[in-house]
Amino acid sequence: MTELGPVAWPPAPIGTERLVLREPEDRDRAAFVELLASPEVHTYLGGPRPRDELEREVPEVPERWPGSFVVDLDGAMIGQILLRRAPEHHRPAAAGKADLGYLFLPRGFGSAAEACVAALDWFDGVLPGEPVVLATQTANVGSMRLAAELGFTEEERFRAWGAEQWLGMRSPVTQSD
Repeated sequence: MTELGPVAWPPAPIGTERLVLREPEDRDRAAFVELLASPEVHTYLGGPRPRDELEREVPEVPERWPGSFVVDLDGAMIGQILLRRAPEHHRPAAAGKADLGYLFLPRGFGSAAEACVAALDWFDGVLPGEPVVLATQTANVGSMRLAAELGFTEEERFRAWGAEQWLGMRSPVTQSD
C-alpha cells in the first residue's frame, strides 16, 4: 500500500509526444536544487530556499517516493509532477483525495499541461473513479489557467500563507467516460 493506495511503484516511464515522466535518478539532483532555489518557480510558494542549504540537504537521488514524477525533456529534468493524498488536516473538501502538484523550471513552463495530462491519464488508469484536487494561489495566473485547462472546477477559495488560495476538483473519470 502506497500513499496513493494499492498502486505498484514505480510505474514504467510514461511517454508523451515530447516528454517522459519517470522516477527521479541521481542525475536529476542539480535540477532539483535549481528547481527549489528558483525565485521564478517559488514566486507563489513562499519564496525560494537558499541554494547552499539545498546543496547540503537534497539527497543524491531526490524525492524518490510514490507519486513523484520527474518531467524529462530530451534527457534533462525540466520539472516535477506530484500526485499524493491530501493530508487529513488539509481543507475539508480536499482531505484524503489525490492532490496534484507541479513545479517547472522556467525552461519547462510550456510543458506543464502536456506533463499533467500524462500524469492524470496514468492516475485514471490505476485508480479509476477517484477525484483529484489542486490548490494554487489565485494570483498565479498561469497555474489558474492550467487548472482550468485540465478540467478542475472551483470548490472553494480561502486565505493561507498571506494570500488568497483556490482549491479545484477534477471529477473522477469512469470507465464509461
